[in-house]
Amino acid sequence: MRILNASAQCLVIDMQERLLPVIHDSNKLIDKVLLLLAGLKVLQVPILISEQYPKGLGPSLESIARCVEAGKILPKISFSCVDDEAILSTLVQTNRCHVIVCGVEAHVCVQQTVVDLLVQGYTPVVLADCVSSRNPEDCSAALERMRHEGAVITRVESLLFELTRYAGSQTFKSISHLVK
Repeated sequence: MRILNASAQCLVIDMQERLLPVIHDSNKLIDKVLLLLAGLKVLQVPILISEQYPKGLGPSLESIARCVEAGKILPKISFSCVDDEAILSTLVQTNRCHVIVCGVEAHVCVQQTVVDLLVQGYTPVVLADCVSSRNPEDCSAALERMRHEGAVITRVESLLFELTRYAGSQTFKSISHLVK
């Protein structure tokens, strides 16, 4: 199964100011997610951001929030993004079957969202280098479960080049420059 640009959308889960400091390797995670979002902007892949209970956990990290257009940051109180009507409705309206998933925590909100996306008929594409948890063992277990359930597990550089498909274009040059 090939992940195509025209069939892809991205869901960034709960990359919030008050949550990230307790996440394992958070600086590395933030860098990888920013790389992903920069590449997806070049590729014109729609991006949606969820925020878990922003009143308590604060807003999305500013550098990540700047990567999306107005109205594409949606609050939620459910762990699964699919259980939130506004988020699910936005994913459905985008009409793209591959949902690129990144964010935190891998073993809670990310995992529950991925399992529910599968039930809804989507193909979740989880970027192993763009998800994390407070405890790295929780993240590893979540990646294993998501793979077992049927999600595609890959890494950001691999995905960006898969979406780019061909060398020699300005898009390829832009993506190559980002990953170097």
